[in-house]
Amino acid sequence: MLQKLGDALKGKKTLSWFILIPLAVVFAIWGATGAVTLDFIGPKNYAAKVEGNEIPLQDASRLWQDQQSEWVGQFGTDVPEDLKPSLQDGIIERLIRSELISARSRDAGYRVDGSRVQENIRNEQVFQVDGQYNETLALARLAQLGITADQYRADVRRKLQGEELQRTLFASEFLTASEIGRRIALEDEQREVRYATFPLAKYRATLRLSDIEIVAWYQKNSQQFLTPESVRLQFAEASVADVAGQVVVAESDLLDLYTKKKDRYVEPERRRARHILLATEKEANDVLVQLKRGGNFEALATRLSRDTGSAASGGDLGFSEKSAFVGSFAEAVFAMKEGELRGPVKSEFGFHVVRLEVIQAGRNKGFEEVRADLDSEFRRSRIADLFGEKQDAVQQRLEKPNPDLAAIAKDLGLKPGESETFSRGTGSLELPASPELESLVFGDAVLNQRRIGGPIALGEDRFVVVKVLEHRKPIVPPLAEVRSKVFEAVTNERATEEARKTAESLVKVLGEGGSFDSLAKGLGATPNAARFIDRRDPSVPAEVTAAAFDLARPASGKPSAKAVVTSVGAVVIVVSQTRVLPPAGDTAVRAARSQELVGRQALGTLSSYVEDMREKAKVTKNPQAFR
Repeated sequence: MLQKLGDALKGKKTLSWFILIPLAVVFAIWGATGAVTLDFIGPKNYAAKVEGNEIPLQDASRLWQDQQSEWVGQFGTDVPEDLKPSLQDGIIERLIRSELISARSRDAGYRVDGSRVQENIRNEQVFQVDGQYNETLALARLAQLGITADQYRADVRRKLQGEELQRTLFASEFLTASEIGRRIALEDEQREVRYATFPLAKYRATLRLSDIEIVAWYQKNSQQFLTPESVRLQFAEASVADVAGQVVVAESDLLDLYTKKKDRYVEPERRRARHILLATEKEANDVLVQLKRGGNFEALATRLSRDTGSAASGGDLGFSEKSAFVGSFAEAVFAMKEGELRGPVKSEFGFHVVRLEVIQAGRNKGFEEVRADLDSEFRRSRIADLFGEKQDAVQQRLEKPNPDLAAIAKDLGLKPGESETFSRGTGSLELPASPELESLVFGDAVLNQRRIGGPIALGEDRFVVVKVLEHRKPIVPPLAEVRSKVFEAVTNERATEEARKTAESLVKVLGEGGSFDSLAKGLGATPNAARFIDRRDPSVPAEVTAAAFDLARPASGKPSAKAVVTSVGAVVIVVSQTRVLPPAGDTAVRAARSQELVGRQALGTLSSYVEDMREKAKVTKNPQAFR
């Protein structure tokens, strides 16, 4: 169906943004590869090219699906449209940097042998049962993700090669013992701090603003209250839902589609085998001898097989397609006859003794078995055709002399509407804001020439055409319309200024030797008790902590003081002394801290190294990668 959709849209002035089927449904039915390599997306079958090496589209698509799932899980909504471009570009950039690291690792001669790859796979917790690697579970997990065993091994190998490069860079980083000591002392420094807050609420309550002051302030700051540029719009829209009810499906349509897509409904041959996984070839040969002498396969598998998942069921692997198994094992199983015993078969997991139980021949699914899928596919394809045709018809009418929006809506079955206030930056209740729609509405052709604009996409299943009826330029509203907002702004500004002056006067007197307690209380603030804090103390406001550690260390026993303005008022901060706690006596703790400091420095070096590669690399991005 997707191919037909692509063919139907070609050659028409259709909406290039249009994707009828939600991505999740596409992935569920056709898999990631099918969703991203079809013709209507474009001829490019890569997400990006890095120095001539292609990054597969399915890699970007898989990461995008993960990103969307994480977003829904965290926020309970789909990714907002205005964030999609930046998030998608972030995914492409991650893949580009990964490819650069991988390529540099290969060029530098870093190699990872098969045993290390195998060890890494075996240690992956999602492939384990009760702490033991389970091959059956591993293959099942990969199948759920649409990843073959070979693809996963290649990914692991690339990751390990990249780690070798990183390890080399990290090994080149070092800090001397004195540098480490200074950094630890700086990070662990504690300061004895007192502070007093002069809250805005106190000064707001005592302010008395005259009309003259409010008018004068508004005349000076009126640009802060400019009304947004807006228009009154007439529009007409169409959606997928509008055309869905027009689709009629005949039996002949489904039969014709089944004939054309019959190859899709082929069930490949499946085989049911049992195996016993051993660590060495000798062990496998010993088991093979026992079986040829009449040993019980199921009992031996239960007792000896290292594949704990299948061992519990006598080595039974169930019915599986050839692609479910690793290379050498798959070749062996699909070359055997029913009842045949074979071994040892070597794979990266060890040595297998295999017995083929049953061969289930491949077959074509019958028409009735897939009728429901055919019906859904035909409807989606037909809806896409009708929707594209409706847009084509709208476009053709707009190209005629003196088009009339109301007549177009009536003749072509579009829903008419009017938006009293469509504002730049916020849109309206009827039409959501989007950069594309805003650019159209406030562009010269629609805004000044008063031509009908569109059709333009609103989401993935809706388009709209618009006409400006009235243009409202930004203006400074009369004070009376915004008086309450102006009063609030003036009051906050004046209260903040009064709090700041009070706090700075206190700092000045403290510098002359005054008492913090008596002076603060005299100004209506109660300072907190002095105590030592570090840079990570959660009980102190972050603004206070930052200001306290920005102050110069007290000299000659004279406290350092500073006034800062915060969101709640002005704060006077006094630092009376500093100290560094003695280094931890535990050498292991200090070694860990040292390693952490070197690691952070190395991460900075690695980041710079990768960014330098990225800046110099020849990169081509596919702008249609996520379409």
